[in-house]
Amino acid sequence: MPAPSLPSVAFLGLGCLGQPMAANLLRAGVHLTVHNRTRVKEEALAAEGAQRAATPAAAVAEAEVVMLCLSDDAAVVEVLAAAPLRPGALVIDTSTIGPATSRRLAQQLQEQGVAYLDAPVTGGTEGAKAGTLSVLVGGGAADLERARPLLEVIGRSISHFGSVGCGQEAKAVNQVLVAGSYAAVAEALALAQRLGLPQAELVEALRQGAAGSWALEHRSRQMIENTYPLGFRLALHHKDLTIALEAAAGQQLDLPITAQVAAMEAALLDAGHGDEDVSALARWFQPRD
Repeated sequence: MPAPSLPSVAFLGLGCLGQPMAANLLRAGVHLTVHNRTRVKEEALAAEGAQRAATPAAAVAEAEVVMLCLSDDAAVVEVLAAAPLRPGALVIDTSTIGPATSRRLAQQLQEQGVAYLDAPVTGGTEGAKAGTLSVLVGGGAADLERARPLLEVIGRSISHFGSVGCGQEAKAVNQVLVAGSYAAVAEALALAQRLGLPQAELVEALRQGAAGSWALEHRSRQMIENTYPLGFRLALHHKDLTIALEAAAGQQLDLPITAQVAAMEAALLDAGHGDEDVSALARWFQPRD
């Protein structure tokens, strides 16, 4: 039986982050309806007791809360347009999209009597599985308190940055940091390899010192092994950097490191590596024919 304190939830978008987030909600006792464009991704959750919906509209028809974890602005706009929400519902959008898109959607939904929070997450697939994501929230304080019991299931840290769009702006800052740290690890390991140093032993020696980082801890091994399972898709991170660079341009601020990493990612996308993990940045340092 669902926990009485938790609302019924429709969860749309069951990718590398959405799937484990939805699974944690289900295990917490949430009455969960799921939908994904690739329907086979619903099956594991259905086996645990989630209801499947054939369309976004069917998924949200009776939901008190709609949670989204979709790939980009266009996907979020398309799903919300195809899924009329009941008045009084709350949308919690954990997707990473442009702040302006979040604000526009919030205004449109408000006219329908629906509340909206932008609540992008960070912490990788590891955090999504463990329920220890950091949730970066923009929206009304009352809406956040309504959402908090659900957010506490998926996240260890819930931070409120202001009105709708501020969560996406905080996520843009996060992705700038991610870009620099991943690229720095890839660059450092490339140097270590050229110097003939034992890379795994070097990482072990450095990770507890000033050079330690999440990227060094969690992604150096696959850079060394030159295998890049997801994780977080390189193509999606490149999309996120585009959002960050646009936000910076709007403030007349140059981000030279971020721009360089975005250019590196663009080259890797052109080479067909967009569906690999972001740590595939290490490929940029490999010899080219």
